[in-house]
This record gives sequence, structure tokens and C-alpha cells, in this order.
Amino acid sequence: MAKSKLIQANEKIADAVVGGYKKIEDSVTGAYKKVEDRFVDRYLTRDGEAVEDAKKRLAEKRARREAGGNTHYKP
Repeated sequence: MAKSKLIQANEKIADAVVGGYKKIEDSVTGAYKKVEDRFVDRYLTRDGEAVEDAKKRLAEKRARREAGGNTHYKP
């Protein structure tokens, strides 16, 4: 079944809008991750600790806190 020119034009516009949105979303997300990594590196890492290790440690601490565990004790 042939589509009308109006439907085809609307699909092209929709594809362009979605593509543009995805590019913006990716750039904003990437910029946020850079800022987050710099913040963790500067303020939350311990001596010699990598950024990813600090994020993992903080996530584990948050999980213990949400589960009702003690956040200061490390087994």
C-alpha cells in the first residue's frame, strides 16, 4: 500500500527530531559523566584509589545504608 506524501514527510520529520534528541541526550549524558568523574576524583577518592574504585565503594556504602546496615564498619 502506497503511503501519501504527507505521511512520508511526517516520518522524515519524526526521524530527524528523534535523531536530534538522541544526539543532545548523548552529549548531555557524556558531559555529566565527565563532571561526575572529576568530582569523585577530586573530593571522594582516598589515597591512591581510582575513580571507578571510589564509585564502587560509595555504591556499596549506599546499598548498606539503604538496607539498614552500619556504614562505618567494613567487614
